[in-house]
Amino acid sequence: MKFSLVIPCYNEAKNIPLLLERCTLLVQNPKFEVIIVDNGSTDESSALLSRLLATSPQFRFIRVPVNKGYGFGILAGLSIAHGDVIGWTHADLQADPCDVLKAAELYELHGSEIFVKGKRFGRPFADQLFTLGMSLFETVLLRRRLWDINAQPTLFPRTFFLSWENPPHDFSLDLFAYYHSKTAKLTTHRFRVRFGSRVHGVSHWNVNWRAKLKFIRRTIGYSLQLRKRVKL
Repeated sequence: MKFSLVIPCYNEAKNIPLLLERCTLLVQNPKFEVIIVDNGSTDESSALLSRLLATSPQFRFIRVPVNKGYGFGILAGLSIAHGDVIGWTHADLQADPCDVLKAAELYELHGSEIFVKGKRFGRPFADQLFTLGMSLFETVLLRRRLWDINAQPTLFPRTFFLSWENPPHDFSLDLFAYYHSKTAKLTTHRFRVRFGSRVHGVSHWNVNWRAKLKFIRRTIGYSLQLRKRVKL
């Protein structure tokens, strides 16, 4: 069984050297491929990735010229993945990319037809409260148990990805994949992942409550569209 991990990078120049260092353990294992996506960065990320990955052929690299959303970058990486099991995590190092090793153990134990997602701990109380509220809302609205929706890593069979129709290009991709894994009858397996502080830079959405409210509005809008589409 081969695993492909997509990591989208948007203006993460300060985090990239440490990110690649952490991923070295993965790419040294023939079961794993790591696909780094420069998701239309406007800082030094693109030049830095081009330079560092030129001497690291074990990584795969794709560049999206213009940022069209978090989900768009992930989808670009998934579209070139070779693994039987594919998925993504974040580049900000709040979650360790090597957490995917724990996910791989679940696949070795249960087989490939499962949906695996991290379950965060160690977060500030306000963020936990926010996640609780959004999880309850999505669970009630979509009539599926959807908990800690944006936790990483997220992994699933490549065949499941090939069945997707019109996935969203923004942060709603996490919800889309999680929800449709339920309708596809994939058994969900969660495992605990420590969620720490960013080493460098700032979040692109979790900056303050004003940014959270914007995220909530967009998520609710997509959730209502999803509910209408599946005719719940």
